[in-house]
Amino acid sequence: MSLDNVHSLPYLLPELILTLAILSVFVGDLVIAAKERIGEIALVGGALVLVAVWAVAGRADAGLFNRMVIHDRFASFFKVIFILATLAAVWMSLTSREARRSNQGEYYGILLSSALGMCFMASSANLLMAYLSLEFVSLTSYVLTGILKHSRRSGEAAVKYLIYGGVASGTMIYGMSWIFGLAGSMDYARINAALSQGGSNQLALFIALVLTLTGFGYKIAAVPFHMWAPDVYQGAPIPIAAFLSVGSKAAGFALLIRFFYPAISQLAPSGLWTALPGIEWPQLVLVLSMITMTLGNFAALSQQNLKRLLAYSSIAHAGYILMGFVVLSNDGLRAMMFYLIAYYLMNIGAFLVVMIVANSTGREDIEAYRGLAWRGGAMPAVAMAIFLFSLAGLPPLGGFIGKFYLFAAVIERQFYLLALVGVANSVVSLYYYARIVKAMFLDQPAGGEGTVVVGVHDGSLLWGLAGATVALGLYWSPVMSFVERSLHFFAG
Repeated sequence: MSLDNVHSLPYLLPELILTLAILSVFVGDLVIAAKERIGEIALVGGALVLVAVWAVAGRADAGLFNRMVIHDRFASFFKVIFILATLAAVWMSLTSREARRSNQGEYYGILLSSALGMCFMASSANLLMAYLSLEFVSLTSYVLTGILKHSRRSGEAAVKYLIYGGVASGTMIYGMSWIFGLAGSMDYARINAALSQGGSNQLALFIALVLTLTGFGYKIAAVPFHMWAPDVYQGAPIPIAAFLSVGSKAAGFALLIRFFYPAISQLAPSGLWTALPGIEWPQLVLVLSMITMTLGNFAALSQQNLKRLLAYSSIAHAGYILMGFVVLSNDGLRAMMFYLIAYYLMNIGAFLVVMIVANSTGREDIEAYRGLAWRGGAMPAVAMAIFLFSLAGLPPLGGFIGKFYLFAAVIERQFYLLALVGVANSVVSLYYYARIVKAMFLDQPAGGEGTVVVGVHDGSLLWGLAGATVALGLYWSPVMSFVERSLHFFAG
């Protein structure tokens, strides 16, 4: 079912509410004297969008605006993740010392705008729409990274992000132009139909896919497009780094999956996908997956700054998630989507602890965590241990279940070398995660670290995320059922 502009509007209720929330934030910045209230407007707007996503999710699948975007359960799943990541970032920003130093209207308005772009990334069904939405998210991300106008570190990170992003974007759209030339259309369904007939020059098509993969790989911070991540995470305000590490990465995976699966692959009744004959992109991504997780983990070993360490950890996790991408099966896709939920809980939680410690001490290095549990920070220390052990994949936490599904999908398809590399990398990651836990519980404070104070506002989110991380490791079937229902693409 393909709908025209007018009949598409009811399906666009979440995006319309989000747009209204963005306008409310900017107008509120002009008329409200108490600027701290602007964050609350953003929070309420985000919550309404989440309700709207659930309300619209039950509608029948459809192609909207003459198939420029799609409404299906796959898109709704990722919109939930984007809005939850936005709500978490707004909640953290309300008590973040860094965020309070920025213009509140610009900060929250651009943050919500970035979430709006991500929603369109997940539902893009056309190369032009995919490119425009990715660019919109990138531009807002550059501004958010450099929003601390008096911070040299923030400005430098924004410039580096802009340069890397510009190169990746130019390369990607060049690849998309090749695909348009080969298929004669920018619509995903028509591209699939044209390429499935064969006859296209295989070398030209392979080059086009590699160039297009550059843009997607840049968004998920996969090697060799990862170089922006450490500087951007370190330079951006902590809530923004948390938002980019989860929301931006999930948006990149949504775009990647929709293009490389329903757009250029074929689904068999067995639940297995078949790539275009003669185009070996799964093997290429398999190598990228192994290199990404290995480089991310080994680079994290020597990091002293927690934000940079979590940036390299984020790169490594992109490699883990790509394991599910290369096996060409619905089991692999389900494992990826489940892992993104677990990753949301544990990574947002880890950044929240970094923000709590930075708010109290002004420091982000591991030395600031010496004896954290014994100088007023028992709650964040315990929560941080839960998040880090979950990121390492230890039971009985959500990260363990996520990795279990990823490794099961890989082994089922007999990618034994990939599974072996993944296990070895998980062991390596345990070393640098445990180094932080050791500093928090076993090292004695030197005396100058300062006392850490956790307020009710941050504490409520902290225990919510920690409890959810543990609960996901003990009883995950409702979440997996939600993921299974969400793995549905509208082919048109």
